[in-house]
Amino acid sequence: MNLTFRLRFHTQPGQSLTLAGEHPLPGHPVPLQFHDHEHWQVAIPLTAKAAESAFAYDYIFSGDGASKTDWGLHRCLRPADFKCAELLIVDSWNNAGALGNSFATAPFQNVLLAENFSEIKFPAPKFSTHTFRVKAPLLQKNQTLCLLGEGAALGDWQTTKPILLNRLASTDGLSVQLDLRGQKFPLHYKYGVFDVVQNSLVHFEADANRVLADEIARDKHTLVNDGFANLPDNTWRGAGVAVPVFSLRSENSFGVGEFLDLKPLADWGKQVGLKLIQLLPVNDTSATGTWRDSYPYAAISAFALHPQYLNLAAATDTKNKKHLKPLEAARKKLNRLKTVDYEAMMKIKMDFLRKVFSSQKAATFRAKEYKKFFADNKIWLVPYAAFCFLRDKFGTADFSQWPEHKIFSAEKITVLAKGNEEIAFHYFVQFHLHTQLQAATAHARKCGLVVKGDIAIGVFRHGADAWQSPELFNMAMQAGAPPDPFAAKGQNWGFPTYNWPRMAAAGFAWWKQRFAQMGNYFDAFRIDHILGFFRIWSSPAHAVEGILGHFVPAIAVEEDEFSARGIWFDRERLTQPFITDGVLRELFGSETDLVRQEFLTATGNDRYQLKPQFATQRQVENCFTERNAGGRRSVNEAEIARNEKLQLGLFDLISNVILLEVDGKFHFRFAMEQTASFKNLPPDQQAKLRDLYVDYFFRRQDDFWKREALQNLPALKRVTNMLICGEDLGLVPACVPEVMRDLGFLSLEIQRMPKNPGQEFSRPADAPYLSVVTPGTHDMSTLRGWWTEDRAFSQKFFNGELGQPGEAPRAATPKIVGAIVRQHLASPAMWSIFQLQDLLGMDGMLRRKDVDAERINVPAIPNFYWRYRLHLTLEKLAREKKFNARLKRLLNESGR
Repeated sequence: MNLTFRLRFHTQPGQSLTLAGEHPLPGHPVPLQFHDHEHWQVAIPLTAKAAESAFAYDYIFSGDGASKTDWGLHRCLRPADFKCAELLIVDSWNNAGALGNSFATAPFQNVLLAENFSEIKFPAPKFSTHTFRVKAPLLQKNQTLCLLGEGAALGDWQTTKPILLNRLASTDGLSVQLDLRGQKFPLHYKYGVFDVVQNSLVHFEADANRVLADEIARDKHTLVNDGFANLPDNTWRGAGVAVPVFSLRSENSFGVGEFLDLKPLADWGKQVGLKLIQLLPVNDTSATGTWRDSYPYAAISAFALHPQYLNLAAATDTKNKKHLKPLEAARKKLNRLKTVDYEAMMKIKMDFLRKVFSSQKAATFRAKEYKKFFADNKIWLVPYAAFCFLRDKFGTADFSQWPEHKIFSAEKITVLAKGNEEIAFHYFVQFHLHTQLQAATAHARKCGLVVKGDIAIGVFRHGADAWQSPELFNMAMQAGAPPDPFAAKGQNWGFPTYNWPRMAAAGFAWWKQRFAQMGNYFDAFRIDHILGFFRIWSSPAHAVEGILGHFVPAIAVEEDEFSARGIWFDRERLTQPFITDGVLRELFGSETDLVRQEFLTATGNDRYQLKPQFATQRQVENCFTERNAGGRRSVNEAEIARNEKLQLGLFDLISNVILLEVDGKFHFRFAMEQTASFKNLPPDQQAKLRDLYVDYFFRRQDDFWKREALQNLPALKRVTNMLICGEDLGLVPACVPEVMRDLGFLSLEIQRMPKNPGQEFSRPADAPYLSVVTPGTHDMSTLRGWWTEDRAFSQKFFNGELGQPGEAPRAATPKIVGAIVRQHLASPAMWSIFQLQDLLGMDGMLRRKDVDAERINVPAIPNFYWRYRLHLTLEKLAREKKFNARLKRLLNESGR
């Protein structure tokens, strides 16, 4: 058999295409040859035996110094199915960013569009010369596509009896076999939507007629893969609710939201017509055993689930149910609290689980469900469980401090784990968490809702991932974010940054494993801080604040660039803290003499330098940590407050630099112009440095960062069929929207955080289709809280965005909150997602009285206690008929 692969693709000079696939295709990419201005092709002979094999193949485009593979979960072909000696395959390139690809993802295929899939079949001709295949994911249940065109075989464009395509129940693909002997070529044709119940054409596809250049030959068949029909592909819109699992409150929970609380949440979502539940990360963060572990983005494992979410009753067998009764008083007490008491809740849960483990382990470990779970997850489960055991044994998660096993050895951990019940205990807990989360998300799908997870940008420095695979991380660096209006000194999350070259060399195995784990539970996910895949804000280990960070990777400034721009390069002046008496008085006021004496050394000419033991922020932090501990004497609150002020002042002193030197090259300190160091330079030097600063941050990096992202993101997207949303907030490089759009990632659009610097507010009505619009996230105040933060701002919003005359109300009334919700529901964006607090804000009776208590997180506070809980139970919410009817009506009216 002779195969000819012909690809519709218009190229420019210098660009090329190759074919890559499985056996029996060649083991290396095969170059396609230019056929005409719209097609490239290559012929490959196969033996009769080879033609019996099914294989997958892809096309690869190369040009402009980069390459990309056309999208989809590989094209599949079994040549022998077509019973011919010559098979021509006419393919269409599939852009990853094509809107139709979104509807081939798990949430749409398995839940949101599943009821539309219906099997519609028509008799095939006894003999066929051509097979046409096309995709139309948004067809309704009783619709199929029809094919119309010129010539008798295609009905001469008659719409009363067009050729109808077969539609399979489990896919958005349609196909038809035709006998086109006697038909003139090139063939002009179109697809249309046909209602099989009404037996009528609904409408043709848009754009110009399709054209097929071909010729009929003996023992030849032509397979035409036409890609997507040109039909409206931006008509589906849904609404969702965002809430952390720990924030849920049910009558049965244990002072914290649990996985099984997602079931009544899904029931309520179905009742009002929502289609999505969005969660924060749910991975285990148990590093210190204190409330600091409440931070959901500092996971000690990117795979393990957090024990706080386990429902004890559901994890307890019949014989052990009696042990739950003594806990009932404590459960009710914790459940009555306004917020999560993390430490009390965790102690009770873990103590109970250890108590029942001894009698339940044997039956659990014999179960086939457990055996499958262990086999599927042992690559991360055993190291994680061993890590937890060693953390508890040595009293710290910092494995560098362990007296043994500080360097991970798979062989040694296998020996350690064998017969170790303390390690097996963590297998037991993770198995029950796994089954409960799977049950909860399966229930949500039955209710017609998809569940969207959250992939944190980093992992905890002292966690199982960094211990097991330190080579995948840059352990000497700390990930964070540059300064923004929400965090003036930037953010330092403390996570090690990713070693992308090492991850790529390993075929992104760690990420593939992580996505597969997410796919066990979720239909979609949000990539936290997707900008980190282009470049990550990295601070050295000696920095406490994010202000001392720089982007990695980045094209640094070379020393000779300064002289080329007429800048006198004084390394010490530009890279060392600029400290004078004036700077000290501005920062420390009456404490200036104390600071000068205790922390500084005079260098002459009214200049000082920090003493070596206080040269870094980390050294200063350690110094004041010891002082506040007090040793043998107690330290009162006034002393602690004074120490904190001194510490922050010294932090500012250390960050009073213009350049950060790294490996002999230079990066600008963010917000350079705000430093006293810059302000004390001559005006001409300021102007020249300012121009170089703008070049560094906003000109030279963009193409470089784009190439960096395209080395990582397409490969990661290809290993999952979940819908991917990116949190693209902050200082967004110009290349980010283009890359996200080309890959089909949904962007995040927030009204109070416009991406256009010329706007005070973005407008939901202007959001792109592939996006999520939301009034705010967990890192922001709710609508009601935001309204009171800046009176001038809310006044502008009231008059300009809501179109209301006169003075704005002092508080965000239910009417105002409702108007903002309606704006978001009316957006053309695929998804409108709301914090549950904002939805409740539409109802004057249901909303919480204390506005500040609605906030989940304050990014400017490094050690924030994540403990927000809903003030009403999910059972009560389900009974609020008036509110639920109103919300359902709003969703219906908006077409969501």
